Amino acid sequence: MQGLLSISRVIDAINGVFGRVADWCVLLACLISAGNAFSRYLLNLSSNSMLEIQWYLFGVMVLLGASYTLKANEHVRVDLVYGSVSDRARLWIDAVGITIFLLPVTIYMTYLSWPFFTTSLRQWEQSQNAGGLLVWPIKLVLPLGFALLTIQGISELIKRIAALRGELQFDSKYEKPLQ
Repeated sequence: MQGLLSISRVIDAINGVFGRVADWCVLLACLISAGNAFSRYLLNLSSNSMLEIQWYLFGVMVLLGASYTLKANEHVRVDLVYGSVSDRARLWIDAVGITIFLLPVTIYMTYLSWPFFTTSLRQWEQSQNAGGLLVWPIKLVLPLGFALLTIQGISELIKRIAALRGELQFDSKYEKPLQ
């Protein structure tokens, strides 16, 4: 199990780097958005590429930030049972959810989005808007984001199994609502 936990730490470190990239994209998107609004309303200048880069950055934030959010155990849980069960039961709920729901979906989405990206790259696809950007770089973020989420799911599964075996202390960090 220690070998698997070492792999889990490497995956966590990789997704930590991509999480920081997503963090910086938030700032960059805000600056570009403010600059774009300034130039449009005060200087009467507009640029399709500046509008497109904003949604590219949003896509990067969501797709690269999702795996980091899972790593930090900050993802949204809509579960009435999770908050009222023991830590051990939460570990089982997480392990089953990761195995049955998360991993099959992320693996399938990675598989589906790869040809979407490669076709765009082969065609050197560009936005149809005047002054628009290349499209393939943002399409690369799709399989990359789902692949990162897949490996983070594997990392989380390893940690849950280790905790269930008593080889790792794991805090579910689930906050119960105030009474």
